[in-house]
Amino acid sequence: MEPELLGARGRARRRTRPLQPVSAAKRAWNSGPKTSAYKNRRRADLARRLEDAVRERWQPRIRERARRQAATSTGLVIDTQARFGFTAAPGTTDDARVRHLTLALPPPYAARLFDAQDAGASEPQLRGIAAEGLGEVYFRDGGRRAHGLEVEFTDVEHLQFDL
Repeated sequence: MEPELLGARGRARRRTRPLQPVSAAKRAWNSGPKTSAYKNRRRADLARRLEDAVRERWQPRIRERARRQAATSTGLVIDTQARFGFTAAPGTTDDARVRHLTLALPPPYAARLFDAQDAGASEPQLRGIAAEGLGEVYFRDGGRRAHGLEVEFTDVEHLQFDL
């Protein structure tokens, strides 16, 4: 028979469960800070570590797959605001002016950009490849006009690539 205990108001009450021995791990867990800020810090730290681990393992695979797809089938979307100048046949307007273009570069130019980047090409070299691609798509319209037009891509104010 269990002994009677006094409750908060001095009334007798019985313990409904027998006392269980507490393990050392449970005591250590229960002795830590009880604030929600502490728990949130622990959760944030855990979330950050999980995110880092996932990024470390999966992000390179996803990037490589996206690069391979852009270089072989989909190409890149380039959004730029820059000064475009031209070297063209005599009698044409070749004054440089600022233009804002958002165009899809074909896969061969995407592949050239990725290969040059992997080889350690400088920014002017990458800009030259992008200028060739923009010249082909926008100014020469895939070979239908402006034959022999060379595009100069300078004073880049904004340049963004998207897959």
